[in-house]
Amino acid sequence: MRLPDHLTGRWIEFTALGALEVHDLLKLRQDVFIVEQASLFADIDGKDPEALHFLIQETESGQETGRGAIAGAIRLFTDKEAGEARIGRVVIAPQARGLGLGRFLMRAGIEKARELVPGCRILLSAQTYLEEFYRSFGFETVSEIYIEDGIPHVDMVRKG
Repeated sequence: MRLPDHLTGRWIEFTALGALEVHDLLKLRQDVFIVEQASLFADIDGKDPEALHFLIQETESGQETGRGAIAGAIRLFTDKEAGEARIGRVVIAPQARGLGLGRFLMRAGIEKARELVPGCRILLSAQTYLEEFYRSFGFETVSEIYIEDGIPHVDMVRKG
């Protein structure tokens, strides 16, 4: 799958993001996870600097690498010793929904996890309404439904 021509995607460490990009990423997550989903939780959890981030951004005139508005993002944690990776904070801007960006983000996350930790198990905590979406990528539900930040979730695993 390709991104639409007006969007680009890239992996980046949190500390390499510009100040405006950090602002825009955190604002997007706040707008979706806290405001839209009416869930009061601490999105800024201190873990972003430990994660790799994949951003889908609008391309700005004359730039190939994006740096425009963030249309979607994901974060990835890897643990080589445990042979695991964790995908989280999968978010799509409301105006960018319906373009297949969620699928693009998940493929990017799975591929990067496999690259960094070959054969790893990939973990995620899924909102229950997205369980079938994640199953389409080979994830299996491994927990009962639980409430996290006021929203029903399940733990899911994709085996290496």
